[in-house]
Amino acid sequence: MDLKKFIRSIPDYPKKGILFRDITTLIKDEKAFEETINQIVERSKRFNFTKIAAIESRGFVFASAVSYILKKPFIMLRKKNKLPSDTYSVDFELEYGTATIEVHKDSINKDESVLIIDDLIATGGTAEAAAKLVNISNGKVAAFIFVINLFDLGGCKNLKEKGFEVESLIEFPGH
Repeated sequence: MDLKKFIRSIPDYPKKGILFRDITTLIKDEKAFEETINQIVERSKRFNFTKIAAIESRGFVFASAVSYILKKPFIMLRKKNKLPSDTYSVDFELEYGTATIEVHKDSINKDESVLIIDDLIATGGTAEAAAKLVNISNGKVAAFIFVINLFDLGGCKNLKEKGFEVESLIEFPGH
């Protein structure tokens, strides 16, 4: 199945000059969503990991289903002030602003290996912040799996240059 045809492209969102790749059209189609989850599960078998983490919020859609299928604990990496207990925080740059993500301090135990799943990678700032959260939690990143890679924005390349394993299901140019 060609998953690309289930991704809607919206020009000038969230700001002028950005071509937004919308996954809502993929997840509303039960066969495309099932195929996406199956592909992530299949690619994840290459890696040794004990937990799955996802980046708020669209990453939750995919990672929770994969977590259920693989019977692995699921960790939410959330925006600032969304988690009720003690957290680690990392600030990072986005393509069009800055943000902070957090994880509960008790989510990842020492030396646990974490697979990070998200819907899309552009410049890689959010993914790098997620890796930092895993590291300051004393865990290690097993790999990243993204549904969409905006290849010309360099995020996957940057992660690979830092020594991370990276997979993506669909490739699009950025802008």
